[in-house]
Amino acid sequence: KYRDERLKSVMGVTVKRALGILQHAFDIAHDEWGWDVPSNPIKSIRKLASGKARDRRLMPGEEARLLAEVGKCKNPWILPCVSLAIETAMRRSELLRMTWNDIAWEKRTLLIPLTKNGDPRTIPLTDNVLRLLKRLPRSLDGYVIPISTTCLRMAWDRALRRADIYDLRFHDLRHEAISRFFEMGLSVPEVALISGHRDYRMLFRYTHLRAEDVVLKLK
Repeated sequence: KYRDERLKSVMGVTVKRALGILQHAFDIAHDEWGWDVPSNPIKSIRKLASGKARDRRLMPGEEARLLAEVGKCKNPWILPCVSLAIETAMRRSELLRMTWNDIAWEKRTLLIPLTKNGDPRTIPLTDNVLRLLKRLPRSLDGYVIPISTTCLRMAWDRALRRADIYDLRFHDLRHEAISRFFEMGLSVPEVALISGHRDYRMLFRYTHLRAEDVVLKLK
C-alpha cells in the first residue's frame, strides 16, 4: 500500500530507495539488535526497476553559457563551485564540505574524508584546479566553498533559466567530468580513484569506446 500510494506522487526510483532503507532497517534490527522479527517484510515486496541511468552531458555552447550566467550571480562562490565540479567530478556534498586543510599543495592532491560510500579518497588536482583555488579568498570557517546546499540550488536554477539550458542537474556535471577523464585517456582504475566508484561496472556507462580509437592505442 505504501509503495502504490507513493508511486502516485514520486518516481519509481525514489520509492525503491525508500524501500531499500526500510529493508536495511529490518535487517539491522534482527541481526544487530536481536529483535524478534520472524522475517523481513520488505523482501516480499516486488521492487521496481531503477530505470535508465542519466547520461546528460553538456551540449555544445552550454558550458560557456552556464559559466557566464553563474559568473553573474551576486554570490561569488557559485562560479568556483560549478567550475570545480566540472574539473574534479566531486559531488555537491563533497564540494561544500571541502576545507583548506584537506588540500596538500605540494602533493597537488585533495583529501575527501567523508564520501557517499563511506570510504575517504584522495584525488589529484589539475593545474586549472590549483589556479582556481589559489585565487579564492579564505573564509573564517575554513570551508573552501562556504555556502549552503539551498543557496547553491537556488542560484543554479536561476542561472539555468537565464542561460536557456534545460534538463541539466548539478550532478550531471559529475558525469561530464568523468566522461572527460576517459576522453583524456585515463584508465578505469585511474578514473575510479578520482570518482570514488568501487564497482567498475558503474563506470562503463561513461565510456563510449570506438574500435578505431582502440586501434590507435594499440599502435
